[in-house]
Amino acid sequence: MDKIPLTRAGFDKLDAELKHLKTVERPAIIRAIAEAREHGDLSENAEYHSAKEKQSFIEGRVKELEGVISLADVIDVAKLTGTIKFGATVELVDEETDEEKTYQIVGEYEADIENGKLNMQSPLSRALIGKEEGDSVEVRTPGGVRSYEILSITFK
Repeated sequence: MDKIPLTRAGFDKLDAELKHLKTVERPAIIRAIAEAREHGDLSENAEYHSAKEKQSFIEGRVKELEGVISLADVIDVAKLTGTIKFGATVELVDEETDEEKTYQIVGEYEADIENGKLNMQSPLSRALIGKEEGDSVEVRTPGGVRSYEILSITFK
């Protein structure tokens, strides 16, 4: 299996979620199922079916997180320098609107566009990788072609 690149912060976040699911959510759902069973007939017991569904979701997420963590390749971003690559925090300006944006290029399990975490497989990330400060890139987006200038690259 291929290794999954993660930043230290991304790995820690996934690890914390896994611990929370195992130590808080799993015991709570077991108690909820036990309580629902005490209400009698399980075939018409909505609380029981809801709790079992939630248990199934939790167990699926636990397995997914365990798989990701077992394949994790934690990359110390602070030791990187140079051109844009995994872990780089990039400040861009849209050449058409002059809107500035900052993104960190991360793996798919860390990606969160609302918080500036850009999946390294996204069109924008692929256009940025290998570029340097001052370069311009054109990116095909669903809304058309966009041009960005790279203002700064940091690794933190």
